[in-house]
Amino acid sequence: MNKSSFFIIGQHAVIEALRNPKRKVLKIFLTEESKKNIHKKSPNKNLLDDVKVYFKTKKELDKYSTRENLQHQGYVAEVEHIQKPILKEYIKEKNNITLICLDGVTDSRNIGSLIRSAVSFDIDGIIIKERNFPSESKLMYKAASGAIEYINIFEVSNINSTLKNLKEKNFWVYGFDGNGREDFTNIEWKGNNILLFGSEGSGMHKHTSKYADFLVKININKKIESLNISNSAAIVFHHLSYLKKKS
Repeated sequence: MNKSSFFIIGQHAVIEALRNPKRKVLKIFLTEESKKNIHKKSPNKNLLDDVKVYFKTKKELDKYSTRENLQHQGYVAEVEHIQKPILKEYIKEKNNITLICLDGVTDSRNIGSLIRSAVSFDIDGIIIKERNFPSESKLMYKAASGAIEYINIFEVSNINSTLKNLKEKNFWVYGFDGNGREDFTNIEWKGNNILLFGSEGSGMHKHTSKYADFLVKININKKIESLNISNSAAIVFHHLSYLKKKS
């Protein structure tokens, strides 16, 4: 296996990697049934052109997923990393950008689910500390269900300095916190915005929360202490998408 390559598993993760012209797929391991399904999913284009294809039994493919206790569904691929986008370059001459910033979020499943929701509702990108991003996690790719191929993920060395720089470039930072004073649905959500989410256990780091221009919350039943971060994010993304379509 090449140093720059890693394995992903699952139908959607593998098929969307094959569809992404920016993603180099080195090898793909399929059952006979999953090969037929790939052709059904893409009848007008052979996604397996220029890819080394190896046919395996379901049991042979199990070795790629048993450690993580995941279902491979007959699809395993060895892929290379996509070239990392540069945040400073991306925001040049763009307006009305909505970016997510994850502060201390490390759970692969949550990050994958959040990516899936972000793509579903047209969020422009995700900012995450590079050492917290599980860039080769089978679980994250599986939870993202192929959506990771369609969003910009900006890996940064320092969240606080990144937020400071973005604020200087006319971005508003909204920190989501259960103790926030304002319901997020009361915000107009115009201009360039950063949606700052902290980890499920401890929330935003205290110093990082100081970079938030506003602390906002999702109003939920008081019998429930909090929502899972990926559920919270999906609610927010859907609302912002709805507003954008109305305007």
